[in-house]
Amino acid sequence: MKNLIILEFDLNFLYMFFARFRIVTSLFIPLIYGFSLLNAQIITVEPLFPTADDTVTITFDATQGNAGLVGVDQVYAHTGVITDLSNPGQWRYVVGNWGTDDPRVRMTNIGDNKHQITYHMRSFYGVPVNEQILEMAFVFRNVDGSREGKTENGGDIFTPVFEGDEGLIAFFESSPPFGGIVEVGTEYEVVIGASSDAVIELSINGSLVAIDTGTQLRFDYEFLAAGNYVLSFTAYDEVDTVSAEQLVLTLPSGPEQRAFPDTLLHGINHINDSTVVFGLYAPDKEHIFLIGDFNDWDVLLDYMLYFDSDSDVWWFELSGLDSITEYAFQYLVDGAIRVADPYSEMVLDPVHDQFIPETTFPGLKPYPHGKTEGIVGVFRPKREVYEWQITDFERPAIEDLVIYELLVRDFSEERSFQVVIDSLDYLKSLGINAIELLPVNEFEGNISWGYNPSFHMALDKFYGRPEDLKRLVDEAHARGMAVIVDIVLNHAFSQSPLCQLYWDSQNFRPAPDNPWLNVTARHPFNVGYDFNHESEATQYWADRIMTYWIEEYNIDGYRFDLSKGFTQNFTSDVGEWSAYDASRIRLLKRMADVIREVDEDFYIILEHFAVDEEERELSDYGMLLWGNMYHNYKQASMSYSGSNFNRVSYKQRGFNDPHLIGYMESHDEERIMYENLQFGNSGSNGYDIRELPTALKRKELVNVFFYTIPGPKMLWQFGEFGYDYSIFHCPGGGVSEDCKLDIKPTAWEYLEVPERQRLFQVTSALIHLKQKHDVFRTEDFELDLGARFWKRIRLFGDDMNVNIVGNFDVETRDINPVFPHGGRWYDYFTGDSIEVTNVNAPINMLPGEYRLYTTVQLEKPDITTSVGFVPSYQHIDIELFPNPYIGNQLILKFNAENPGELAIRIQDINGRTVDQAVLGHVDSGPVHLNLNRFFHLDRLSSGTYFITLLSEHGMAVEKVMVIRE
Repeated sequence: MKNLIILEFDLNFLYMFFARFRIVTSLFIPLIYGFSLLNAQIITVEPLFPTADDTVTITFDATQGNAGLVGVDQVYAHTGVITDLSNPGQWRYVVGNWGTDDPRVRMTNIGDNKHQITYHMRSFYGVPVNEQILEMAFVFRNVDGSREGKTENGGDIFTPVFEGDEGLIAFFESSPPFGGIVEVGTEYEVVIGASSDAVIELSINGSLVAIDTGTQLRFDYEFLAAGNYVLSFTAYDEVDTVSAEQLVLTLPSGPEQRAFPDTLLHGINHINDSTVVFGLYAPDKEHIFLIGDFNDWDVLLDYMLYFDSDSDVWWFELSGLDSITEYAFQYLVDGAIRVADPYSEMVLDPVHDQFIPETTFPGLKPYPHGKTEGIVGVFRPKREVYEWQITDFERPAIEDLVIYELLVRDFSEERSFQVVIDSLDYLKSLGINAIELLPVNEFEGNISWGYNPSFHMALDKFYGRPEDLKRLVDEAHARGMAVIVDIVLNHAFSQSPLCQLYWDSQNFRPAPDNPWLNVTARHPFNVGYDFNHESEATQYWADRIMTYWIEEYNIDGYRFDLSKGFTQNFTSDVGEWSAYDASRIRLLKRMADVIREVDEDFYIILEHFAVDEEERELSDYGMLLWGNMYHNYKQASMSYSGSNFNRVSYKQRGFNDPHLIGYMESHDEERIMYENLQFGNSGSNGYDIRELPTALKRKELVNVFFYTIPGPKMLWQFGEFGYDYSIFHCPGGGVSEDCKLDIKPTAWEYLEVPERQRLFQVTSALIHLKQKHDVFRTEDFELDLGARFWKRIRLFGDDMNVNIVGNFDVETRDINPVFPHGGRWYDYFTGDSIEVTNVNAPINMLPGEYRLYTTVQLEKPDITTSVGFVPSYQHIDIELFPNPYIGNQLILKFNAENPGELAIRIQDINGRTVDQAVLGHVDSGPVHLNLNRFFHLDRLSSGTYFITLLSEHGMAVEKVMVIRE
């Protein structure tokens, strides 16, 4: 939270009021949030009312706030300012290099866990004189940044800066003890400070108890009875009047003991359209209050939760609610911890929600700024019921699965579920029958892969509304496509209530008494904070999460991230961690049983990477295992050694069933096309894998030897047209490992390139071939993949046999096809046939060439045969607006460097031409076109379209999003 001098609460609205409107005649300061934000004095500032041109002394008390720097000798002040040019919460002019011994922000240890720094404000931060400083912002740290001093809830610390001409300013200098929740008999010295001489009157519950004249009033008060106390003051001089309040709650002897109804669950229980019951599992807590929109965020005795000592559940029934109103709420735990419910289905973030586009999440409830701090939960008493259109969906058979792994964030520049919905026909045309979404539950921030979860049962709003994801599932089912969700039950990040409720702030990790999380991870690859899956509390929580997404969103499968981490058998050795672990198997089988009680045919996919013995046992229990063959396929594509990818076959791992999901790329691997272009091999006669046409043909080659091997398969988004941006591509260009998780370009314009269209067509043909013919489900197949330069696959079916041969060298070779028998064999891709009399007669094959022979003549796939490039037009920079387009006019602007003819084509996301027109001659200079004059744009349905501009001198492709009400 933000600080007013030494109090930990946000008065940004107050001094903005002062500074912007210059009210000096009479000022009423409204109720300041409630007592619970009046925490201990984390920092003090001298002078008490600093201006931007003052020299200020900041004193930090490490024992206050989150107490994360207690005992640290050398503390550093990472600091910046909030100015009149800042976005909400945006630091500017930051001083301090994080994690270094930066002398500019090195503080002086003055003893007793207090640290000081002095500087001239405006010159220290380097703020121009025409920019108004509203607040100073701080996070304190140790030298390497591994420990931090922040607010009790882990927030940044803010303190206001004044202009000096606001007139009379006054406020409570003192903070009520124990966060404002005290026991009977507690004494409190009330201190009120004023910026100049004034009459100060203090009242408690409406009765005047003290009056003084000057710049400060002090008064000792003892709270003698349980209840709520309102401490209010009025300070006035000849010109101004200032008022403010504090709230203090005096506790009864203990919480009221009531049994938690056994028909209810932890979390938010909807009883009827006006009543909900909250249940929070929280052993060893002293008192918990419910705060929210329904009580104006005040901590009131009437909202103290009951406690069931048998179940360690705190609970409360809230009634009289409006059925369709969204209510924000939190629990206030022991007067210090503010958390949303761990089972919240929607949360509001005070920092990141402002960056969610209105088009993605229309009508998003605003965060209650000025009322509380930290993430808040949201509920609506009357649950919205989605009417499912598809109620009889039949999931694809496991052996037929071709899964498209998809990160909504990078799938389109709109980064929304809606664009995925608009792209389902495209994916269907490719042959995809299952989509696997990277985590879509609430994660920290907006720009993420999603593996930093904070609320496992809430949908992340950055991609859209709950009804948008449900419609995505519905529309996918209508096209025969399953939807699989990546779920992260290995760990949580620090914003999770499961972390914050039991947290060791000094070491920034879960406390030893945390019911769900290990203090330190029990395996070497952990990120975030590791769940103890042996804990009954964790098992209850995990079961709720797994059940919820199935029942609420009608999804078809989970991909369990880092499932090998579901163990308490600690080791720091990766080899030992991967060894057979009976306890881990037991835990995973328990989870599978829970899922199958809800949905017996649900896909259960593990990112496991353990020894074959363990994975085989899990496969026998019906689970699917990820099979990472990136390295071997990459080597084969580049024509290097180490290219035996036979372990993409479930049989090579000793599985009894085709439960291995083979893949060449996932979200976590480098892109093979990038490797081809950067490091591919080359041969004589100009054959060079580092050239784009050849690199794409090598992708065709490995695809032929991937999709035809029996068993489920997965591809990473855009692999179908040869995505070649590195996984380490940086937003500003260049490649760095630091950029792995950053946003990547979408590259939909690649579909305009014939060579890439051909790769798409080959990939699609292979996928449809796999799904249509039983021979690609056969258990009778032979893989001969060990050689570097040539590879063979033979499949035997009741109706057809298949023989596949490929030249993986960079030179022309005579390769023995080893046909399993003579007779007529048909080349699937060319439609030609050969009569085989000698099964070992060599075939002369060009480098990278492949042949897929069948004993039954199949329909020749429609594949572009020529691979010539689009002429090397000069790129034209164009601008389309408004984008998204919702009607009226769509304007195209560009600068024509030369006169010439102009044509425009509109294509949908599947590459189909929707409309095209020759616009005629344009002169050189600025061109401003209203496309509605040339095209019937009102006929376009909602979706993503590509506008291609072609002139005699250049071309451009720009994407536009069409939104219909």
